[in-house]
Amino acid sequence: MPRKKVIEIVLDVETTGLDYTKERMIEFAAVRLENGKIKDKYETLINPKQHIRKSSMAVHGITQEMVADAPAEEEVMPKILEFIGDYPIVAHNAIFDYNFINEASKRLYNKPIENARIDSQMLFKEVYPDLESHGLENLMNKFDVKFDTRHRAMADTIGLAQAYPKLKKLYDKKYDWQLKQVENIEYLFERYIRIQQAVQTMQSELQDLRSIFKIYFEEGGEPVTAVTGETLIYQSKQSFGYDFVKIKDILDEIGALPKAVKLNNGFVDRLANSQSLDEETREKLKEARCEFSETRNIQIQKPDRH
Repeated sequence: MPRKKVIEIVLDVETTGLDYTKERMIEFAAVRLENGKIKDKYETLINPKQHIRKSSMAVHGITQEMVADAPAEEEVMPKILEFIGDYPIVAHNAIFDYNFINEASKRLYNKPIENARIDSQMLFKEVYPDLESHGLENLMNKFDVKFDTRHRAMADTIGLAQAYPKLKKLYDKKYDWQLKQVENIEYLFERYIRIQQAVQTMQSELQDLRSIFKIYFEEGGEPVTAVTGETLIYQSKQSFGYDFVKIKDILDEIGALPKAVKLNNGFVDRLANSQSLDEETREKLKEARCEFSETRNIQIQKPDRH
């Protein structure tokens, strides 16, 4: 029996900025995968007919001069839509690329695209939840994909197209196993609660032991070495709090401000959408956006004890 042909479109877009309702694509690249093998490619620069934000330019390196003679959106969109057809779209943080293509289709043809969306970043998190970062570069490194250029559309697309089939194979195996467990959901939830309680108990026990270790050293105890080589020592470290208003200019002057201050993105995002600020201020906040992502999480609600 002949093998069924599975076609997927791996793609990447570079843009003038992050807000898909206001910004435009400036580069599009895609490859056609047939059963995990690259069979066709398409790439183009796009003249957005508007300013490219410096924050975006710093990422992809595409300047106004580079797109000045490129075809406009209305010229390339028919080719883009023809290439992606109705096949599933594969991209890393797919909602970003999908939104820009979808918005362009609605703007030009008053019609959204209906392609299925496969987010390789989500698959990567599912298969390797223990990794600190699930960016495209980490994905390519994980599957030993060599790359010389990054953050240009075709380079990122080729890198993803080489890593994705390997990732998909592992994800499909995990997903198949997970599907078989769905009918046991009540038991598994009870088991989850037990494990969660056990972890919390163990964390409390560890903290209790650390308290004893602290008392031991404060009573004059010497370092202790385990048979496996680990050594228990005691360190005292003093730290200070700082008045941010007084040191902000100093940190900025020596180039240490970004490292010294961790931005509360959630708070800033709420400010950018708050009606308590004037529109000009909200726009300035939105113009500073440099990353876009989507998260999906489950939550466990505690029972009402009252």
